[in-house]
Amino acid sequence: MTATGLFVSFEGIDGSGKSTQSRRLATALRAMGHEVVLTREPGGSPGAEEIRALVLQGDPDRWSAETELLLFTAARRDHLERTIRPALAAGQIVICDRFADSTRMYQGLSRGDLRGAVDTLHTLMIGQEPDLTLLVDMDPVAALARARARATHEERFEDFGQDLQDRMRAGFLALAQEFPARIRVIDGNRTESDVADQVLATVIPALSPAFSPAAEQRS
Repeated sequence: MTATGLFVSFEGIDGSGKSTQSRRLATALRAMGHEVVLTREPGGSPGAEEIRALVLQGDPDRWSAETELLLFTAARRDHLERTIRPALAAGQIVICDRFADSTRMYQGLSRGDLRGAVDTLHTLMIGQEPDLTLLVDMDPVAALARARARATHEERFEDFGQDLQDRMRAGFLALAQEFPARIRVIDGNRTESDVADQVLATVIPALSPAFSPAAEQRS
């Protein structure tokens, strides 16, 4: 971890347990004496939370893929300006439940061939990646059942069904191959405590001032 903090994101299909693991990691790191900001996407700032309500509630087909991409990018920019960068500048650890990788999957892959547009907008308007991304990988059938059991009003992507879950899992694993220096795959098909142990063991090396994602990947 450098003087500018550490940025950790969690990714995975809906119901994989990444939100639970985000919270558990934040609790563990705070117990170790670290200053931690736990946040989420879409959301994480007042303006971004308003956009979250627009994109995660209501008819799954209410937005075109292009409109959805613009909304998510706007939310991420506000989140970055108002929450993430100030925390990193203060030397804090930022733990974010989803970041740009989710947009690469859900808007870039699931609703058309928009990956190029996602990456272009990301370069122009965001220009930042996490230092470390933890991809919680889980059986998509079990994950979808868990996601639907939550029975919340935010069922935007769960409503797309099993086919989306299957494609998203394959897509996330492909992203891990595309960005091997940043993304670590965590086996989510185990007990919550066992997953949390692997998450913490993966993050601990990144707390060193000498941490480099590329160097860690080679070790």
